[in-house]
Amino acid sequence: MDYVKIGVIGIGNMGSSHVKFIGEMKNGKVTAVCDINPDAFKRIDEKVRANIACFTNSDEFFAKADVDLVIIAVPHYDHVDLAIKAMEAGKHIIVEKPISVHKLEAERLIAEAKKYPNLKKSLMFNQRIIPAHQKIKKLIDNGELGKITRVNWIITDWFRSQKYYDSGDWRASWRGEGGGVLINQCPHQLDLMQWFFGLPCKVRAAVKFGKYHDIEVEDEVNAYLEYADGKVGNFIASTGEMPGTNRLEITAEKGRLVYENGKIEFIRNEVETSTFCKTTKKTFGISDNWKCEIPAVDDRVSKHRQIIENVANAILKDTPLVAPMEEGIRGLELGNSMLLSGLLDKTIELPIDSKVFAAELEKLIAASRYVKKTVVQDADNSGFANSFH
Repeated sequence: MDYVKIGVIGIGNMGSSHVKFIGEMKNGKVTAVCDINPDAFKRIDEKVRANIACFTNSDEFFAKADVDLVIIAVPHYDHVDLAIKAMEAGKHIIVEKPISVHKLEAERLIAEAKKYPNLKKSLMFNQRIIPAHQKIKKLIDNGELGKITRVNWIITDWFRSQKYYDSGDWRASWRGEGGGVLINQCPHQLDLMQWFFGLPCKVRAAVKFGKYHDIEVEDEVNAYLEYADGKVGNFIASTGEMPGTNRLEITAEKGRLVYENGKIEFIRNEVETSTFCKTTKKTFGISDNWKCEIPAVDDRVSKHRQIIENVANAILKDTPLVAPMEEGIRGLELGNSMLLSGLLDKTIELPIDSKVFAAELEKLIAASRYVKKTVVQDADNSGFANSFH
């Protein structure tokens, strides 16, 4: 096999973009797409559309489409069921973020995935491809920073207007999306937090619902994290600040790393902090240090495309996956724990009880202002009726 035949389910903004990205690949080719709204196919270039099969029913798609790999780019609540259907049909899968809305559903998907060890299963965690993120991961894993003591990540450059939220009655609702900034905007950063630093053992969060917008879900989160090795973390996210900030700061024995505006800056201590503290004769002052700017050149190629290429190579050449699907439960659990802490107003210990969180979400869904089962057609995903499992 020279290339992988790829199908895309959900031809919204992301699904149609994936079709375009695949057209630029050498190891993959779009052969079929699926969306319950036939008008969605107009998003695909007419010349491309003429050479692919278009389906409006997922069962028919899985039964008849000539595909090896399926990309699932639909609203959050449909990720798990469609991923399971794809595996049952013998297809490799890429699931758009998040893996699911809550941990219990992610556990169900992962349990089903174990039945298909020969299939490649990935998440669209394209942020892992960004050279700066890979550089930070390497610096941490290689011990270049020394023991990490504190992490701060402020991600408030997610500004969204009220018009954005008013564009669909399902948007920013518990029944429609399953949450706000944590499930919709921050899955990539939550994944990177666990990828870089692991999962904390305790989370205490202040979560504000509709603080800046007329919505029922969270649009601001301030979370404090405690880790088993003694380090602490702060994770701050909002869709109500403008212009906002995206700054990752890592304090460690060997100095301080800051990642902001695409640049990595490391102020490196000449003497490690704990050693200097115990041995210096100074009453005031700190160790000598060096300011280092660490290069991480971006090749400007679409990171979504690179994830798809990685999965295609995994199928063709058994190349290791950049973002194995099973790892998606970690960042999801981190976000779920923050929301649960805010809802219950208490510190949450990890791992969380997935049934407890699912029960709390059920309560929110029951009281949700979004009550209709409508066909979803939005800028991020495409049309599939939302349901809670």
